[in-house]
Amino acid sequence: MKSYRLVIDCPDKVGIVAAVSKFLAEHGASIVEANHHRDTTAGWFFMRHEFEADSIELSLEAFKDEFSQLAQQFQMNWKIVDSSKKQNVVLMASRESHCLADLLHRWHSGELDCNIVAVIANHEHLRHMAQWHGLPYHHVTFAKGDKQAAFDEVRELILQYEADTVVLARFMQIFPDVLCQEFAGRVINIHHSFLPSFAGAKPYHQAHERGVKLIGATCHYVTGDLDAGPIIDQEIIRISHRDSIEDMVRKGKECEKQALARGLRSHIEDRVIINGNKTVVFD
Repeated sequence: MKSYRLVIDCPDKVGIVAAVSKFLAEHGASIVEANHHRDTTAGWFFMRHEFEADSIELSLEAFKDEFSQLAQQFQMNWKIVDSSKKQNVVLMASRESHCLADLLHRWHSGELDCNIVAVIANHEHLRHMAQWHGLPYHHVTFAKGDKQAAFDEVRELILQYEADTVVLARFMQIFPDVLCQEFAGRVINIHHSFLPSFAGAKPYHQAHERGVKLIGATCHYVTGDLDAGPIIDQEIIRISHRDSIEDMVRKGKECEKQALARGLRSHIEDRVIINGNKTVVFD
């Protein structure tokens, strides 16, 4: 079923839901899902409505023209998305294969409703995995001490494939701030710890030294602040004093796959609204 997704955030005030609902009803929209959230601390309101595309009397362009008047009245940040227009997604990886393999499997089986268009990696050995799925594979070499040329190549590939979203599926290179800004809200990372705990390198080693009883993984948007972008999803697993670092890495990989897959799915279904350094995620 083709649908439209109307996603809104704006200053909180009385009458927003009534006004949007009235607009949709007057144009015959058959709503299949409605979500609202009010942030009382920030005084901000969030909304996501999904409705059948065939039910509405307006074309998408006509809808945008008419709704813009209502949006201006309530100072809305808003977008309307056609669900049939699948996002182009580029996956990036390094040596670890588990997150890449999991996303490719979910995409191949139809669980992720997007177009994975390419795999970019800074090592060669995952090429066979991409090629099995019929995807182009680009090996970009990152020279020590001078990674600018490599990231220039990455940027050109992202633009070449018209990527709507870039997923760092355990891509172990730090995105430069200039790319974080250019692709803000479009680059998703999986970090192998339950942020904000144990940011940076070797989080499982840090967790082992600290003797924690829970470890996890965090799917978040990439910003210029390392491992500090808005969090989309997280997953945890219980451990004990008996677990070695190797045990924690093995168990943690399951958390990484789950959190990244859920986070990407929420993103491509337009369920995530960035609110400063936080997110509202409608399930």
